[in-house]
Amino acid sequence: MSDCLQNTLSVLQADHRLTIQRPAGSEPGYSLEHAVTTSCDREPIHRPDAIQPHSLLLIADSATRTILGGAGDIEGRLTPDWLGRDLASVLNVPPERFQDEKRASLSDLRIPGLAGETFSVVRHTQNTHLLIELEPIESHNLLTWDIFGEIDRTADRFERCPDIASVCRHGATIFQRLTGFDRVLIYRFMEDGTGRVVGESRNNAFPSLMNHHFPASDIPAQARTLYVRNRIRVIPDITYEAAPIRPPEAGLAGINLSDVQLRSVSPIHLQYMANMGVRASASVSLVVDGVLWGLIACHNSSPRRLPEDIRAACRTLAGVMSRQLRNKEELVTYQERLRLRNAMEAVTSHFDVRRPLENNLRNCINELQALFPCNGFAVISAETISATGVLPDTDSLHKLHDWLRAGSIGGIFSTAMLGRDYPPATEWPERCAGLLAITLPLRTPICIVWSRVEIIQTIEWAGHPHKDDTGSDGILRPRTSFRTWEQTIRGHSTRWTSEQKQAARRIRRLLIADDQTQQLRELNATLAATLEEREDLLRQKDFLIREVNHRVQNSLQMVASFLKLQARSASNEDTTTALKEAQHRIAAIGLVHRRLYRDEHVGVVDLGRYIEELMEELCTSLGEGWHDQMHLSLFPILIAADRAINIGLVLTELIINTSKYAYDGHAGPLYVGLTQTGSRLVLTVSDQGECTPQLKGTGFGTRMMNAVVSSLSGTLTYTTLNPGLEAVMTLPLDSLLPTEVPTPPKAASQTPYPYP
Repeated sequence: MSDCLQNTLSVLQADHRLTIQRPAGSEPGYSLEHAVTTSCDREPIHRPDAIQPHSLLLIADSATRTILGGAGDIEGRLTPDWLGRDLASVLNVPPERFQDEKRASLSDLRIPGLAGETFSVVRHTQNTHLLIELEPIESHNLLTWDIFGEIDRTADRFERCPDIASVCRHGATIFQRLTGFDRVLIYRFMEDGTGRVVGESRNNAFPSLMNHHFPASDIPAQARTLYVRNRIRVIPDITYEAAPIRPPEAGLAGINLSDVQLRSVSPIHLQYMANMGVRASASVSLVVDGVLWGLIACHNSSPRRLPEDIRAACRTLAGVMSRQLRNKEELVTYQERLRLRNAMEAVTSHFDVRRPLENNLRNCINELQALFPCNGFAVISAETISATGVLPDTDSLHKLHDWLRAGSIGGIFSTAMLGRDYPPATEWPERCAGLLAITLPLRTPICIVWSRVEIIQTIEWAGHPHKDDTGSDGILRPRTSFRTWEQTIRGHSTRWTSEQKQAARRIRRLLIADDQTQQLRELNATLAATLEEREDLLRQKDFLIREVNHRVQNSLQMVASFLKLQARSASNEDTTTALKEAQHRIAAIGLVHRRLYRDEHVGVVDLGRYIEELMEELCTSLGEGWHDQMHLSLFPILIAADRAINIGLVLTELIINTSKYAYDGHAGPLYVGLTQTGSRLVLTVSDQGECTPQLKGTGFGTRMMNAVVSSLSGTLTYTTLNPGLEAVMTLPLDSLLPTEVPTPPKAASQTPYPYP
């Protein structure tokens, strides 16, 4: 497992701030004595300057293939004379293999060693260097049909699992049987960043960690990034002595070893595992739609290797398991949405169109309560309360109603810990600890609330999460005790799901529309003349808006035309390219502007339809052949128009970069996908061209994309596909929704607890 991430499954850091720093001028690698208290997010776990000694590493110049340095016992296991020689001659490989683009992988090669060993070869390209991993091959490998048979049986077993819990339970059993480790854990990341063990298979060598919780700070951002980039990690024996990269004068200190499976591990992490009794470990990433869903963590009480063929099988089976996890999540989401939609239609079908909305709400109180699992329900106005189930007293409900009206500004408010946001609620958690509220801006303001009582939770931690392990010198020491520590959590209710909160937004829109319809009927019956005048004014306003929109659209087209003419007349190729890119960006803005006033909902854009039309325009402007090469898989979702503009600009830049770098201006296969994963929106752009400078670009386009993604609180990551490049933009869904979604009332911030 990776350095900091294994700490999640093995320990709970007292202040979550352990890291290692190398003293200036020290030799490559670092030791436990150099550990100081600092931020774990800054630990350079991808640049250890050393590897694990069970294998070898060669570092060569990517242009000349001259070996510049290495790590491990190269002289005793491979060849005494290696430094400064040609890489192909040392490995006894034809030089053309390093230039064969169709066979870029070297995994089929077998390199004989000096001590009767045979090494497999894995190649990585790191800027101007070639990194060659040489790992000894086990004598007994899995047969190909054995691997395929295991994959087929595992996929069938996962298909028959009814839910995510059973997938995780069977997954732990399958991976323990395949790897032979003493304990295998399935670790899941929750929505608030915390983690929980949701599946386990073990023997008597280790105690159970099933359902144990871990704080979000246990796994820093750089560790999660490595787990998406390098999806399997093995530590055969924690007692190893790190093999530093040498010679020191080669200038290879600090080289990025993110893709190298053999890279050395933080000594703090090794000490943690020793304290736990773990002698060997391995981890496999579970990635769903480009996002780290969780981990398969393996522990062993004695040294244990994980051969190359077993690792390949684990990587494939983890992909099968990830797809099944996504399918189960999508099924649960679909079923919940269908149930809520049917329930809403059943409720509104009982409304009497001749009666005010408030009367309809009070008459359908039982049907409304049944929409969401709750313990109490109420319809509250300034004067009256209609309630059923377990709720606070009348006076407390009126005060809560006033607070909701002042804080949520007529929208949606949800919480699983009401006492944190509304301090008076700490007095009655047994009657209301969680709340989902809809505030309706009617002529007589009304609040509809679903209440959940307190659920007293007992959280199991792998050690005391708040115990101070700081020594007298101020340095944070590795934890020595991992006994289960139980913490009782009060004041919390069951969490409201994303589907339930979205359904509440739809209910609010339906109720507001119903109230507006009733008001229109009244106005039509009593003030027909006034209504006609009002309609005239509305038509005039609409005409003026559309006229302004037409002029703005003409202006955008004029600017685009000027840029096009200027590009044709420009003599400098860079200027022409910049003008064309600016033309594409303006076209993306103009497309949202057209859709904004063409669709029914002003200010809201269907992102799926928008991307489809944007791709159509980009294909036309990029040239012939792109229409046939473009493959779209788009999830329909309504978002705010200004957010759609930002996403369109990033997508346009990614497509331009693909055309420019991946295919050198020509048409080639391009895949654009839009999905929703939990509370996140994931936009994926991938090609099959060359690996491009997008990964380290510093131009205007790259700076613009980074600024836009940062403004949306999202992330933009790249993954090399060999061939091709995949860009994944992940955005929190709450930041993209229309502005009618309210901001919850402010209260003193507290550290969140993990919920079930």
